[in-house]
Amino acid sequence: MRIINVVGARPNFMKIAPIMAAYREHPSVEPLLVHTGQHYDEKMSDLFFRQLGIPEPDINLEIGSGSHAVQTARIMTSFEQVVIEHKPDVVLVVGDVNSTIACGLVAVKLGVKLVHVEAGLRSGDRDMPEEINRLLTDTISDFLFVTEKSGSENLLAEGVDESKIFFVGNVMIDTLLRNKAKSDESTILDELGLTGDYAALTLHRPSNVDDPVVLGRLLDALEVIQNDMPIIFPIHPRTRKNLEASVLGKRVEEMTNLRLLDPIGYLDFLRLMSSARLVLTDSGGIQEETTILKVPCITLRENTERPITCEVGSNTIVGTDVEKILAAYRKTMSGGDSESRIPELWDGNAAKRIAEVLVDKV
Repeated sequence: MRIINVVGARPNFMKIAPIMAAYREHPSVEPLLVHTGQHYDEKMSDLFFRQLGIPEPDINLEIGSGSHAVQTARIMTSFEQVVIEHKPDVVLVVGDVNSTIACGLVAVKLGVKLVHVEAGLRSGDRDMPEEINRLLTDTISDFLFVTEKSGSENLLAEGVDESKIFFVGNVMIDTLLRNKAKSDESTILDELGLTGDYAALTLHRPSNVDDPVVLGRLLDALEVIQNDMPIIFPIHPRTRKNLEASVLGKRVEEMTNLRLLDPIGYLDFLRLMSSARLVLTDSGGIQEETTILKVPCITLRENTERPITCEVGSNTIVGTDVEKILAAYRKTMSGGDSESRIPELWDGNAAKRIAEVLVDKV
């Protein structure tokens, strides 16, 4: 069984690593790894392959950046030739980036079975490009592997046949558990001189970083927090570009305890998160990782497609209102968060279950 596995952006790498490892237990599987090149910065791509032990891609499409339409079209045009040449039995896509829907569309139009890992997640916000990618990919997929029971419920409500849905757990957590001990050896805290409480921050969603008004509100809240403790901010290229192009960049320069870093590797960031007093983010994956690490997470969005992180984890959704952010921050600092629990099947074996289903069912 030949399976083409697609990665394109930084979050995909953590999801594909355990799947590629799980195939080794099944000699009947011939996996090919295709990197679309949607993320091409060394820190956001090549470094992840090395740190996570992912095999070098068999094919790199080297698509690069562009608008949603341009990027999706380039990926589809290039990936079509890959599918025609290699004639896979299955195409497996992960997550919700442009590479996910672009390669999924190519597969099904060429009559190849499509597998979506991390299916069924819904924020209910169609202004998010990722939500559109999720909805469309799930609609055309033959096998849907879900991370939490809300995913199964969403798919059934949308009319997906139950026989296509498999609750297997979370491959992101497979990667975290496999690398936690290694990340503890990271020297990032010493390099940054961090000895007391600090917060870790990520911001990359267009709704937060492309609108100067929204970004300004977030900076208002961060300015208060950085007066209490350092905020360590590995900054996404998109966010840095937007700050440098506006007067907000000057504000950031004046916040002496908001410390901007270039993007850092997975092991360093895992260490940074696991030792933080709290994490502020607009990332979906980080909501999941902080749940396992039992680190308080304040999510700077109005919604989440990962409700399990709020139901059993340490995640709080606050949006971009300054007072709501600061109220959640103060509650965290006062020890007001309830004890978090580990979601069902987030046990490090999700990829193994996926491989077993594919070998049994395809």
